Amino acid sequence: MNTLRPAAGEADASRVRPTVRVCFLYIAQAHQVPHSLSAAVELARARPDIQVDVAATDPDVLDYARLIVDLLGHAPIRWRLLGPGWLGRIRMPDGAPPKLPMLAANAPALAAYDVIVAPERTTAILRRFGVRARRVYTQHGAGDRAGPFEARLSRFDLVFAAGAKQRDRMVEEGLVAPERCAVVGYPKFDLIDRLRPTLPRLFAETRPTVLYNPHFLPELGSWPQWGRRILEAFAGQRRYNLIFAPHLRLFGSRPAAQVPELAPFLGHTGIHLDLGGTSAAIDMTYARLADIYLGDVSSQVYEFIREPRPCVFLNAHGADWRGDESYRFWRFGPVVDRLDALFPVLDAARDSQDLFRRAQVEGFQETFSTTGESPSRRAALAIAAVADGRACADPTAEPYTVSRRTALPMPSASARTSRSIER
Repeated sequence: MNTLRPAAGEADASRVRPTVRVCFLYIAQAHQVPHSLSAAVELARARPDIQVDVAATDPDVLDYARLIVDLLGHAPIRWRLLGPGWLGRIRMPDGAPPKLPMLAANAPALAAYDVIVAPERTTAILRRFGVRARRVYTQHGAGDRAGPFEARLSRFDLVFAAGAKQRDRMVEEGLVAPERCAVVGYPKFDLIDRLRPTLPRLFAETRPTVLYNPHFLPELGSWPQWGRRILEAFAGQRRYNLIFAPHLRLFGSRPAAQVPELAPFLGHTGIHLDLGGTSAAIDMTYARLADIYLGDVSSQVYEFIREPRPCVFLNAHGADWRGDESYRFWRFGPVVDRLDALFPVLDAARDSQDLFRRAQVEGFQETFSTTGESPSRRAALAIAAVADGRACADPTAEPYTVSRRTALPMPSASARTSRSIER
């Protein structure tokens, strides 16, 4: 039943005592918060019989979540900073407290919940720590990289998918049973549309702005091989402004002044550095502001093409990417295999955008499900179903078959010459 009403029917919220406890758990960086927090707000407002708590291991992450809820308007949510304090003050290289020790330390407290909702796959281990709560994994992105499609997904009672493409890949690879997967859309879009952060003016001179968004994995991302040289190249020209906003885990959200490799670019009038220390690195501000996307394997490209624009991809690790499902989004723009070809490709990117617009539009549509319900409400409905012990997968989602998912035409030999700079 497509409703958020309490299982017993409509009731005066002031008279309903919560009988079910749901925890929205954040054990990593702040960028994961927008992927599920709006569902917590929807659930807390609509279901007075469900106590909704938001818990985090990092006080800054908890403060960020509080700020978002304040901006969205009141919701009856309880806030919980997980301890112990000495452990929470430890920072791993990615900037977050140690995940497994924090989960182990808080297992007795988490065991008191009926449902735990998390955007972080590490929480799959909770059952080993004696936590019997039903667990919902919300995802925190909708990219094609193989890494998120992994065996731990099978340990969750419910796994969200942004669209049928993501759902069917999980099901077809045997990672999730169909009845344990719910297509809910992309709650982050819903949240950003409600908040609509103001776009700042970052540069004194008006030029096309490039967003460089390298991934944190050294074996896949472009930063180790090419990153410093890319920044040097942008520093030495005046045709483009550059926003350098890597994945938060690349530098652990440290201030740029604390990263020696970035010292030459501090204060450069044409380069803006944000390693994840501001909300703009999280709330799609840069994706909305930039004219051209420059990246490697980050799922953020899908947020960028919500408004189709030129994309350029960096093949710094020599991937044999054609026909590989994990590089599906590299069909959205030219691929650079040699760094000295970067600026010629950037210069031509806007003129060649018509070659890629259809792939971007179709790629976006197959990745994100849209219905008459907001993604936040759809997610809240699925979580409420888990809390009520009802079936929770979305039976209305359009099937998306393997043949459709692999049917995107590959470039012809002549097109590849113009669309990818070969070694």
